[in-house]
Amino acid sequence: MIYLELFYEFFFTGLFMFGGGLSIVPFLQQMSERTGWFTTAELMNMIAIGEATPGPIGVNMATYAGYMTAGVLGGVIATVAMLLPSVIIAYIVARLLVKFRKSKPIEQALYGLRPATLGLITFAGLMVFSITIFGVDMRGLLNAEELHLDYRALIMAVVLFLATNLVKKAHPIVFLALSAVVGIIIF
Repeated sequence: MIYLELFYEFFFTGLFMFGGGLSIVPFLQQMSERTGWFTTAELMNMIAIGEATPGPIGVNMATYAGYMTAGVLGGVIATVAMLLPSVIIAYIVARLLVKFRKSKPIEQALYGLRPATLGLITFAGLMVFSITIFGVDMRGLLNAEELHLDYRALIMAVVLFLATNLVKKAHPIVFLALSAVVGIIIF
């Protein structure tokens, strides 16, 4: 039964997730609340591992969540279920693209997906920020009587934000080295 539930949850996520990797975070947060398969702390670990491993972060996180929930077979089922809607939609779109290539409604519909994508990614970023800096998710920020500010994480975030916005043409390894140096200094 757990395998059918995993397939359903990740098929649904794959069907409605737009905008790339981190747009999966709100879906996983809701899935966690609905099913209890993993905690918010484990979700943060999924983000870290998904970012650190090669491949698309959304697929990596689905695989990890499936594995955490139901072992190796759960990881495979979650991954396949997550990718299946994209494969089906891509096949249908490829077949119809030639026919409706210059259609104004289709062009406008795709343009309309941009705000939804921005909203999902913004939510994911704010959730990760609030958990990293304050130790609670965004709903916890509203209900918390006392917040714990992790000043070291805040310093790291500010330094990296400034570095990535002030230095546009640096190689990513420069930012990795900078984060390591700042991490060693403040931790």
